[in-house]
Amino acid sequence: MITPPTFLINLDGSADRLQSATAQLNAAGIAFERVPAFDGRNLNPDQFPDYDAEAAIRYMGRPLRGGEIGCYLSHLSAARKVVESGAPFGMVLEDDLDLLPGFAEGVTLVLQWLAQGTNTWHLVHLAPNRHKIYTTLDTFSVAGQPHDITRGHYFPMTTTALLWTRAGAQAFVANHRHITMPVDNYFRHWQVRENRGLAVWPPLVATTGADSDIDDGAGRRERQGRHPLYGWRKQRRLFTDKAIALRHKLAARHS
Repeated sequence: MITPPTFLINLDGSADRLQSATAQLNAAGIAFERVPAFDGRNLNPDQFPDYDAEAAIRYMGRPLRGGEIGCYLSHLSAARKVVESGAPFGMVLEDDLDLLPGFAEGVTLVLQWLAQGTNTWHLVHLAPNRHKIYTTLDTFSVAGQPHDITRGHYFPMTTTALLWTRAGAQAFVANHRHITMPVDNYFRHWQVRENRGLAVWPPLVATTGADSDIDDGAGRRERQGRHPLYGWRKQRRLFTDKAIALRHKLAARHS
């Protein structure tokens, strides 16, 4: 079994989540380093110097919450850990993970596949909850379940389990200037344009379904502060990303 340096994002005080994640990772034979999550739940977004409120309104059609900014900063910190490790790959997990059968073996097979190629990829989504507009590159089976390694032209949302290449983590850290969107939106926006994101489908990791401790109610989209054209800006964002992803898919089909 091959395991890369692994970093688990966990909020101080979330002992039950840490205990659950630790038990699962120990059972899978995966050592990890805990990365304290940035707690932005009770902070005003304007207190974050990296936050660009005007750009967030332009792109998202709404301001970001402190918890969303905290989640972004937590993943940025974890990506720095991947870079500092010096390893060619690094895995970043959130503490609400639910490892599915064959997880460790599946990660090993993905790493072996990555090592055979030119390694131009940035990151692999190990826990997509939906998967659209992709190109299948390879297939493997673990625990009696076939999985595809795909080029995720329309990179999946959520950030429960990510496998970074060192080059990808370096690019995320080096290109960071301002926070203008939640981190999963950023990864989609970035990878749709770079076309260097992969995904495993069906996923190797699910979530427990519990509300995020870092993001103060991610499922409850507050209407306060929304731009009058919020709906239009959201649809424009989705349409643009899908159009770019489809263009990449067509190019892959003809290459």
